[in-house]
Amino acid sequence: MTESSEWLIYRGAGEPHDGMNRLPSPPPWRDFSGRDAADGGDGSRDRRLGANRHLAELHRPGAEELEMINAALYLRRPLLVTGSPGAGKSTLAHSVAYELGLGDVLRWSIVSRSALQDGLYHYDAIARLQDVQIAAQGDGGTSRSSEAESGGGAAGGTPGAVEAIGSYIRLGPLGTALLPSDTPRVLLIDELDKSDIDLPNDLLNVLEEGEFEIPELQRIADRLPDGEAEVLTADGTKVRVRDGRVRCRAFPFVVLTSNGERDFPAPLMRRCIHLELDRPDHNRLATFVRAHLGDEAARAGDDLIGRFLERSRSELLAADQLLNAIYLTDAAAPPSRDRLADLLIQRLDRPR
Repeated sequence: MTESSEWLIYRGAGEPHDGMNRLPSPPPWRDFSGRDAADGGDGSRDRRLGANRHLAELHRPGAEELEMINAALYLRRPLLVTGSPGAGKSTLAHSVAYELGLGDVLRWSIVSRSALQDGLYHYDAIARLQDVQIAAQGDGGTSRSSEAESGGGAAGGTPGAVEAIGSYIRLGPLGTALLPSDTPRVLLIDELDKSDIDLPNDLLNVLEEGEFEIPELQRIADRLPDGEAEVLTADGTKVRVRDGRVRCRAFPFVVLTSNGERDFPAPLMRRCIHLELDRPDHNRLATFVRAHLGDEAARAGDDLIGRFLERSRSELLAADQLLNAIYLTDAAAPPSRDRLADLLIQRLDRPR
């Protein structure tokens, strides 16, 4: 193997070898080993804020950013954050949650098929029906006949019993954020501009009223003990819902992010505090790199930061690309460092 290819793990030679043993640890933002597990999380906070939450400790938001965040906190209004990819829109939610001790961020990643129902709750009627049928087969049909005689509520906690319905209901990120609590949860509704045309309008009533209903529970509330059913939350805990209604006490800190790919309806804009994040400057990018890779990597990658900023004046680039380039050119030490960095930091608005 030549000196120029020593950094390569996959060589394309068609011969098996033990190169995987030389692969270094993953970059911190791609480490899925669950370092937040002790906190009951899934590692997403560490991946966003860097090892030991350094980004939250090192980053000093500008005056306008601070004012808009605090305005949203005071007014109990959603914060709509717009800006270019990699500007730190999603990280903002994790930073607020970390500094204010509000727990793990609930995240709802929006795609073109996302509907309001996805964010509120999911009722798995098919699974419940299947469990009822399996239980009926196991006892020769007794459960089914008992369910019919009791109006759909067989005793003993069987799948057909009304008490069991909560086992088939799971709250979504938005629904979980609206559960009553003394302190607010932080909810990140990420990339809202990727939704279909209806979702922004569909969100209006829920975000304004801070509550929603679960009709499947309301229909049988009078047959539930104290009108309550135990359901699962988006982060895997069990809570009791009374009378089929979820109503917040402390309105969640909701961060809606957008890459600016579309305009939103005026009613949504009226209900939100709007924050436009500028392109990050040299100091903010250096802080970003230090948080994830340490001081030495930030110093070694200072020239790449400068080149990134120069190119970003005329090209659409993302800070994630810069992190990738600095990590790889440091960890792999390829002979053609600048060339590899340019391959990794490709403009996102490249003409087709």
